[in-house]
Amino acid sequence: MSILYVLIPLGLVLVAFGAWAFFWAVGSGQFDDLDTPGWSVLVDEEQPKDATKRPEETGT
Repeated sequence: MSILYVLIPLGLVLVAFGAWAFFWAVGSGQFDDLDTPGWSVLVDEEQPKDATKRPEETGT
């Protein structure tokens, strides 16, 4: 029964830390744009320039 004197304050400290972390994340803009990261997976990246061409083929 005496363990409750340790576990209850420890639980309250952990809840307070979690609430602080959540409000910090909201305040710093972590949840501002929830859609773009999911859609960025579907966007094709630009093709890399062909580095194997010789300078006379590139027109320079």
